[in-house]
Amino acid sequence: MTDVITAGESGAAPPRRRVRGTERVIGVVPGPVRTVVLEVGRICQLLGQVLVSAIRHPRGYWKDTLDEMYALLRLCFWPATISMAGFGFLITVMGVGLLGLLGAANRMGAFWVMADIREIAAFMVGMVVAGVIGTSITSDLGARRAREELDALKVLGMDVLRMLVIPRVIATAVMCALLNCLTSFVGVLLGLVAVSALADTTSGAYIDSMSHNLYAADVWGAELKTLLTGLFIGVICSYKGLNAGGGPEGVGRAVNQAVVICFAMVWVFNFFFNAIAQGLNPNLLMLR
Repeated sequence: MTDVITAGESGAAPPRRRVRGTERVIGVVPGPVRTVVLEVGRICQLLGQVLVSAIRHPRGYWKDTLDEMYALLRLCFWPATISMAGFGFLITVMGVGLLGLLGAANRMGAFWVMADIREIAAFMVGMVVAGVIGTSITSDLGARRAREELDALKVLGMDVLRMLVIPRVIATAVMCALLNCLTSFVGVLLGLVAVSALADTTSGAYIDSMSHNLYAADVWGAELKTLLTGLFIGVICSYKGLNAGGGPEGVGRAVNQAVVICFAMVWVFNFFFNAIAQGLNPNLLMLR
């Protein structure tokens, strides 16, 4: 019988694992911050995998993408419209009252370009899609994870990323941009009704002021912002669902975390995108 010689008995030192530069940097970060950094890094890694796979092999997932787009439109059409109508009416009344006190009720169109197209419409779309579709994506992928369906698909040789993640991410991004058109139109129409009913001005002055202050950068900027917002929502919720653990309770925690992260992301991303857009287009800072 041969004796098993351990590292201590032989006098040889155990092999040392080479520490990478990124691990060394992350190791000195405090615990709570380290968790956030690792989470953001993994989400960005999933985003890169989605983009690379979708661009390099742009076939095989469009039928599922169209189905997801239809489901998203069916679930988010009325929530987005009603939310925009209610929240937009409140902002409209405040704007009419403020401009009326300043004697500038005829500038309501310029105010509504800034409030509706640049801010409220994109914000409402992001919040509605994150609350309705984001929870659906996370809960479905999390339930599949809990039932070990994802592992079964991998054993069968199927690509979970292309089957379950890419169609939902693309559908969420595209439909966010389309829903932004809907909410912007609802906001403009609501402003026209409010001006005609509450303000001491005419609808012609409202349309004239809006046409003089609406730039092409406002339109494409709002569409690009909501497209990226939808992309981030889809990736964040997919990541949380794919990595949910702990059974049904873990799925519930993943859904809660995904919604909270998406809500915070909508606020932060909206702020930085508007700041960059206004810096690149100084005309957006002027009211004519």
